[in-house]
Amino acid sequence: MEAALTDQNAVPLIVLSPARDPVEAINGSLRRAGHPVHCTWIPALRDLADAITQINPELLIHVAGSEDLRGVVAVRDQVAAKLPIIAIGESADEGRIADAMQLGARDFVSLGNTARLQAVMLRELRSFRLERALDTTLKSAHDARRQLEIVLQRSNDAIIQVQEGIVVEANPSWLELFGTDESLVGQPVMDLFDEASNSPLRGALAACLQGRWNDHTLKVNAILADGSSLPVELVLTLGEHDGEPCIRLVVPSVQKDDRKIAEHLNEAVRSDSATGFLHRREVLDAVSSRLAVPAAGGMRCVTIIKLDKFSTIERDVGTIASEEVLIEFAKLLKEALHPKEIVGRLGGVRFLVLLERGNEHDIEAWSQQLLGRVQKHVFRVKDKTVSVTCTVGFSVVASGEVKLDAAIADAMEACAKGRSRGGNQVVTSDKADADTRVQSYDKVWVKHIKAALMENRFRLVQQPVASLHGDDPKMFDVLVRMVDPQGKEVLPSEFMAAAERNDLLKNIDRWVVGASLSFAAQRKPGCLFVRLSRETAKDATFVDWLDNHVRSSRADPQRLCFQVTEQTASQYLTQITALAEALRTRGFRFAIEGFGSGRDPQGMLESVQLDFVKIDGAIIQGLTGDPQLQQRVRTLVDAATKKQVQTIAERVEDANTMAVLWQIGVQFIQGYFVNEPEQVVLKADRA
Repeated sequence: MEAALTDQNAVPLIVLSPARDPVEAINGSLRRAGHPVHCTWIPALRDLADAITQINPELLIHVAGSEDLRGVVAVRDQVAAKLPIIAIGESADEGRIADAMQLGARDFVSLGNTARLQAVMLRELRSFRLERALDTTLKSAHDARRQLEIVLQRSNDAIIQVQEGIVVEANPSWLELFGTDESLVGQPVMDLFDEASNSPLRGALAACLQGRWNDHTLKVNAILADGSSLPVELVLTLGEHDGEPCIRLVVPSVQKDDRKIAEHLNEAVRSDSATGFLHRREVLDAVSSRLAVPAAGGMRCVTIIKLDKFSTIERDVGTIASEEVLIEFAKLLKEALHPKEIVGRLGGVRFLVLLERGNEHDIEAWSQQLLGRVQKHVFRVKDKTVSVTCTVGFSVVASGEVKLDAAIADAMEACAKGRSRGGNQVVTSDKADADTRVQSYDKVWVKHIKAALMENRFRLVQQPVASLHGDDPKMFDVLVRMVDPQGKEVLPSEFMAAAERNDLLKNIDRWVVGASLSFAAQRKPGCLFVRLSRETAKDATFVDWLDNHVRSSRADPQRLCFQVTEQTASQYLTQITALAEALRTRGFRFAIEGFGSGRDPQGMLESVQLDFVKIDGAIIQGLTGDPQLQQRVRTLVDAATKKQVQTIAERVEDANTMAVLWQIGVQFIQGYFVNEPEQVVLKADRA
């Protein structure tokens, strides 16, 4: 399948062509110009991605009639965005050249015009090599500066160097940290850390090797020489060992100054010595202070967690030994929480947590994951193994709610109800739904919402979507804020529930879509993800309304991607399928968010024409340390990739999660780890 040359300096090319003849013509043309080449003939588009990955070509030739150029460019953009494409046909004119370049090719040339064919190909080869050399030089200079900084500023840090997963060097500080005098050279680096740390570490190593691990800190558990576990925070940097690239793993030395000692003492005084959680008084004060500040978004829940049948455990292993079970349970609970979430020990075997998550589905998913982890965990006490379960009681805290006593009482009542049913359950207090103040609450908010719509007092904010495998895609998730008459920002958590109960979501949706079109026309982002509520998704008049606004805004439809939840898509599959087809026909893109939360996400890929899927944030937040969940996400990513649907992970909150996603193959991420949505306001007021 190849026109092979024996010259070891031959330029690697790929020719996508239905026939072999153009391959020979291109090969001969460049050889006559003094450039030996190694042409790989690819007759079908389905083999192109693998060929680019394996061959690492310097030029991609697309012969007209083989495959649609748009599809070729899409594959190139996913695998090697900077690889130049030249389109070739029997004849070339200004129109065909312009069309090809607009689609993403560097030029369009005729096979019959040998002189121009040689000139264009040599021009693109020179340009590609110059850009590659410049990138390599800049990257090398940057890496050298970082390595020098580490050597000069972190001379007391524990450091190992790793090549292809094997330790090739370890400094004395690392050996001291691990409590060993033996050489670690030649050992697999994964053997130095516990099983739960392996997946994020593999992802971080891969990302660092690609030069895309930008000063993030990875939290892992090191296995010391005596078999004990030590939580450490790793800094990963690119390095060099014996003239070959390596990855340097650094555990920074702790600077024990007076300020940090004071902080540690203060924390020790406020915390329970066994679990490390806040004491009863301190956790109540911390939760009260947090509730006094409006939530940035999502929902809050006061949560009571209690171990089931702990008296039986005390009887079986003894009172003193049972405290070890409690300590280990606290560790599992802490690993399940975000760093900023508040947790404390109320006394006995009861814990108070203030959960702050995106929505009710996230809360439910978190609690079920916690129950599963606790139930599967084997608690070892001396020579015995103990099985433990727990019960979780929730009380949703409404916007502006500061009555902590009532919320705790509701959560305790819910927890008690779950324990009376046998434990190992999640129970949500039903009092919030029966609140007699809802109608009067809605009455006030409906008035505010209608006034804000009339007076154009809504604003858009953006949350960046970051790439894990390429350059900045300039993609943003669009969110909405209301501005009250005094100019103060009002978060969706305060008014969206009332809007939904009173049929106002379609009005808000249309404001958001109109403002997004205006912004897209003015600022030309790569892609804006715009949510459509269930009501808008079912609205037969929406597409006609959209047509009118696209014409008036003059926005490029390709810059907007409309998205609906997987739940909405599942419930109204016929309407959503038709909506996706209508939007994509008009040039818009379409996405499903909360992907993976339903019963048949892979069936959704078969039913609906999609450009993106956003993997459910509730799944993503429980990813680290859960191999089964990681495999579930990997299956979703593989299924989407086969359908040429791009994947985005929702609500990524830490570097460890990002590292796992890197290994799994997710293409993009969004969440507070990337950027908070309040930081950038889109100035896209509608005319």
